[in-house]
Amino acid sequence: MRLSRRFREVLQELIDLVGEDRIREIEVERKFLGGRIRIVKTGGDAQVFAPVQAASAPQSETQTAADAEPVQPDETDGLHPILSPMVGMFYSAPGPDASPYVEEGDIVSSGQTLCIIEAMKIMNEIDSDIKGRVARILVENGNPVEYNTPLFLLEPL
Repeated sequence: MRLSRRFREVLQELIDLVGEDRIREIEVERKFLGGRIRIVKTGGDAQVFAPVQAASAPQSETQTAADAEPVQPDETDGLHPILSPMVGMFYSAPGPDASPYVEEGDIVSSGQTLCIIEAMKIMNEIDSDIKGRVARILVENGNPVEYNTPLFLLEPL
């Protein structure tokens, strides 16, 4: 696996922080600029470090998928989520005085721009990957989003 120089630097800082001799497991995920790093220390709880995202709460090593609460079906069943591919600011329109790219109820085609995510002063257009109807817009204009934050729910057509 080839990691960016900055990602390797962050990983090394975290290893130094935890102590190399106390690490039992390292998990690396590269799906966005900052990546995701999970380091498990020996004799303790798991700690999650994410350079760009907020760290999640420690988990017990004995927790399993069976311990998790069962997922209840809800009104999102059958809807297709559009997830944020990065951390940044969500904008529903190309400019402050412009109308939004889409509104709930609009029919969108595959490749149509739904919103903008601003990351590091770069405006990234987020496109629909399917043809569908915008069932729900889940983020308000101007709000920050994390990697994998659901932005829209589309009803496939």
